[in-house]
Amino acid sequence: MKAVIISEFGGTEVLKIQETELPIPMDDEILVKVFASGVNPVDGVIRNGGNDLLRPLLKLPLILGCDAAGIVEEVGTNVTSFKKGDEVFGCPNFPGNGSYAEFVAARATQFAFKPKNISFNEASAVPLTALVAWMGLFELGKLQEGQRVLILGASGGVGNFAVQGAKAKGAYVIATASSGNLEFLKQIGADEVLDYKTQNVEKILQKIDLVFDASPVRDDNERLKSVSVLKNGGIYVTANVDFPFNEKVNKLFAKKNIKGEMVAGQKHEHLQEIAKLIEDGKIKIFLSKVYPLEQVEEAHKESETWHVRGKLVLEVQKKKENDKKN
Repeated sequence: MKAVIISEFGGTEVLKIQETELPIPMDDEILVKVFASGVNPVDGVIRNGGNDLLRPLLKLPLILGCDAAGIVEEVGTNVTSFKKGDEVFGCPNFPGNGSYAEFVAARATQFAFKPKNISFNEASAVPLTALVAWMGLFELGKLQEGQRVLILGASGGVGNFAVQGAKAKGAYVIATASSGNLEFLKQIGADEVLDYKTQNVEKILQKIDLVFDASPVRDDNERLKSVSVLKNGGIYVTANVDFPFNEKVNKLFAKKNIKGEMVAGQKHEHLQEIAKLIEDGKIKIFLSKVYPLEQVEEAHKESETWHVRGKLVLEVQKKKENDKKN
């Protein structure tokens, strides 16, 4: 099978499409024929050698990719949740041999049934970013119906799922982005939108229940501003696990009795709930651009601009007429 394999860490030039052996699923795994893979900023982090959290987990050579959408080709002997021919999407083997490949073998629990009303390309844009949003909002952020949530970096891959997920659960959503993305945020359900370049959230907002930081910006002063808008006893959650809370931030947490959290993992069981919301029309998928596998370098360069609205996707292979459910 074809796969994007890195044998050394570095820039986009280390991304090599090679032929490699078809993986064999273990007893608790499924083998998935991959039609599409999402492209995430963390893919570039791994390609460059990882951060303090990821570096000990990375072993070369490896296949990049955290999002897969495709059809079950084979099931392990202990798998009862899927059968050959099922259309699935999931977040396999993070970080390890992943979804930039024509086939991936991974635990069945890392997958869910693909929403029937979207394509494989669209489905591959969902798993990692949506699961990060769900963990941040509902597991760590304890977001409830009627609460006010401020979502930073709301137009990106994680942010747009956070806006839609929070709105689907009945929260009042305030979202920040650049001026060119404000109308987009209104369209996906934000109750209020703020231009982070020209409007100061700390002067406009107060007594927010939850701040969810999905922005790529890593700046302690900006973090202090967003923490300051929380009510006493509020919750601050960030997706930037590589950017620890500094002393000033921790002091402000203590002063306002705020709980500070970092999204360090995901719960794959949320995928089926997310799929149901997609099928019900409460969450829409926004693709920034779809690249063929052969243009993986271009996809990574685009991802690293940090100005992607929605999600970038690699079309690993096209679905053919004989790729049907049995």
